Amino acid sequence: MKYFIVYLVLINIAAFIMYGADKHKAKKGQWRIPEKTLIGVAALGGSIGAVLGMRFFRHKTKHPKFYIGVPVIILLQIAAVVVYCFLR
Repeated sequence: MKYFIVYLVLINIAAFIMYGADKHKAKKGQWRIPEKTLIGVAALGGSIGAVLGMRFFRHKTKHPKFYIGVPVIILLQIAAVVVYCFLR
């Protein structure tokens, strides 16, 4: 369980940084992080970091794939944890 918590902390930090880096690259007109990568990191456990990055950097907040999709991912992850806890 300890390793899982460390994983979640690291993946959320990575998601936050990735959203910030993509925003920075967008402003500079540089190569961008693919949207499927940003969604993917949220799906792999970084959804809280993704939402915080979206809000903090004001990035991807007008794209339904993100402002609807990432919160749905959070809800699914919470549901998975609840189901896991009840089935243990």
